[in-house]
Amino acid sequence: MGEHLLQERYNTAARARGFYNHQMLDHLNDHMQEFVARMEMMFVATADGAGEADCSFRAGPPGFVSVLDERTVVYPEYRGNGVMGSLGNIVENGHIGLLFIDFCGDAIGLHINGRAAILENEDLLARDPLPAGVLEGLLEEGGRKPERWVSVEVVEAYIHCSKHIPQMIKRSDVPQAWGTDDVVRKGGDYFKAKHSSRPWVDDEAPVGPAR
Repeated sequence: MGEHLLQERYNTAARARGFYNHQMLDHLNDHMQEFVARMEMMFVATADGAGEADCSFRAGPPGFVSVLDERTVVYPEYRGNGVMGSLGNIVENGHIGLLFIDFCGDAIGLHINGRAAILENEDLLARDPLPAGVLEGLLEEGGRKPERWVSVEVVEAYIHCSKHIPQMIKRSDVPQAWGTDDVVRKGGDYFKAKHSSRPWVDDEAPVGPAR
């Protein structure tokens, strides 16, 4: 593995071994499960079959990511822009990385690396038992009702240390606009991309850049 080659090259193998032996698990212990249950955001890393990577962001109320057991977590996929970049990558390549960071509390993070699969709502309902948060999410009306879910089999779980995590204060005066199609609430053309050149756009119905 590349990380082990570099550990030998840069003489960090002993330090890395201490991390593997003391901080890394192949499951979620009770403390990790409690941490996930109160998180309101996470970053999702995926790659397609050719290894082209993507990092996305997911958010929801505390517990929107549910721990089914010490080796399985599920998170909802809500209505989005229709691109389905992360889900498309999962279809080609099930490897996934989840990063949770508590910016507004303990300033600590948790990595979960594993294998992902797409679950339709009815497939998830067939599992028993299900955490209350999953059931509430499946039955909820309005823009936040999940369209489907992603199940992640935990392969690695380990800490993201706090020394470079900024401490933030959560804004409580801005209501979330879950599932909205309002252009302004979605951010509009913030980066002024709409009228920028795109080499893959022509008169033949563009499908996005080559990856």
